[in-house]
Amino acid sequence: MTYHLSDFGWNEALQTENQSSIAEGQTIARVISEYKQQYKVLTENGELFAEITGKMRHEALSREDFPAVGDWVVVEERLQEQKATIHTILPRFSKFSRKAAGNRTDEQIVATNMNTVFLVMALNRDFNLRRLERYLMMAYESGANPVIILSKSDLCEDIDNKVSDVESIAFGVPIYPVSAKENTGMNELKNYLGKGQTIVFLGSSGAGKSTLTNWLCGEEIQKVSYIREDDDRGRHTTTHRELIVLQSGGAIIDTPGMRELQLWDASDESVSHSFSDIEELTTQCRFRNCTHQNEPGCSVKEALEEGKLEQSRFNSYLKLQRELAFLERKMDKQAQLKEKNKWKKIAGDRTRKHRH
Repeated sequence: MTYHLSDFGWNEALQTENQSSIAEGQTIARVISEYKQQYKVLTENGELFAEITGKMRHEALSREDFPAVGDWVVVEERLQEQKATIHTILPRFSKFSRKAAGNRTDEQIVATNMNTVFLVMALNRDFNLRRLERYLMMAYESGANPVIILSKSDLCEDIDNKVSDVESIAFGVPIYPVSAKENTGMNELKNYLGKGQTIVFLGSSGAGKSTLTNWLCGEEIQKVSYIREDDDRGRHTTTHRELIVLQSGGAIIDTPGMRELQLWDASDESVSHSFSDIEELTTQCRFRNCTHQNEPGCSVKEALEEGKLEQSRFNSYLKLQRELAFLERKMDKQAQLKEKNKWKKIAGDRTRKHRH
């Protein structure tokens, strides 16, 4: 089967920006799956297994220098073997990352080059505003547009109240209650799909991302386990990230459920976006360096006492601020280490050249 690059997101702007990166005998591909640095890419000739060049591996200083699902890459095809070699990763216009699970400070790139982030939260026991705040903050940081999908609306009796709760923390973000089971809400979601568009589904395990993927594709692409009676959660079966090209045009990136979502990178701007209500209150405090503890004239404390600001939301804000400060200290050390390794590599390369 032959494809057109535009079927899975390529467009004239990308072509113009990256024309000089493509040498003779090379072509453009998109990374559709990645597992332990083994890749599957999609070119106009179909799916190929791919590996990176030794040069790319040698020059890589961090996770960011390796391909990820959603990346546009320059490859050399070996069609008879159904394989390809990845030479270059083209600049990413958006990227969703989190800190890898565990104690090490490593980046885990969840998806790249997506236009829209569908943040999926089920309207059952999965419903958790504090977790959604984290997802929102990271979606803003990614460079893509967030859209909130409240799945399994058939399991909820007070949808309006839940939507209202979400609106209180997601200012100006589109919110759609949907039910794949009852086939409601699909038309609203389809407005974000189409030629040249890529969406990524993000949410906790069992939120219904694979069901939504199948629903939008009109066929069973992802395996789904049925909901357990005791806790109305689906057993999640997506085990790795995967890009799926839709027949109607555009692409969906489905991701495994995330048990923990630790911040990788976040700026003041994304904090201001996600917590604009609290940021606005802090500007009204009498003292510029107010800690919102015991100072007189503290607008935040006043809002908490009057019930205008929920204590749990403010606690979430403080927790994220602490995490960011900790991450910044870690990143400084990591940046120093990266620079040291870079010069070590350059020195090693020079020594080898002199020997030859």
